[in-house]
Amino acid sequence: MRDEAIQRAALVFKLFDANGNGVLDTEDFDLMSERVLAVATDSAQQDRQALADSLRRYWDVLVGVLDANGDGVISPREFEASVLDPERFAPTAAAFADALAALGDPDGDGLIERPRILGLMTAIGFDASNTNALFDALGPDAGGRIAVTAWADGIRDYYTPDKAGIPGDHLVSLPG
Repeated sequence: MRDEAIQRAALVFKLFDANGNGVLDTEDFDLMSERVLAVATDSAQQDRQALADSLRRYWDVLVGVLDANGDGVISPREFEASVLDPERFAPTAAAFADALAALGDPDGDGLIERPRILGLMTAIGFDASNTNALFDALGPDAGGRIAVTAWADGIRDYYTPDKAGIPGDHLVSLPG
């Protein structure tokens, strides 16, 4: 696994641990869903539900695959051992990517504006300066918008262990 992927996995664990108790549990995914949906109040109900469902599925897959000792929580060790396994997690990450990207486009024009992606990403827990660097790396148009598909593809790439030099790498280190 590439060093970049290991750094991305470590950050994902930190962000998924929304309640900050040092392990992943079902409450974390409920909190993340609440935080993200609080930013997307103007999104269609089916898009909001798709995000909530994708996070619930994410938890169900994680606990089903990674909870080695059956205690209902996932430790950092359990998480890092296999979370970036594309065979196990690619469909789950893809569903999350599509749902989050859809929340970025409440008007349905296929484009996401910088303030919207910044709001959604900081609700997840990403740093604002890193999110701005990500947005720039995704190639905004002259109007300061990126394609919904570009963001969804970028999210998928973030969860792919053999990828490096991707826009999502801006999320794990301060732009410089």
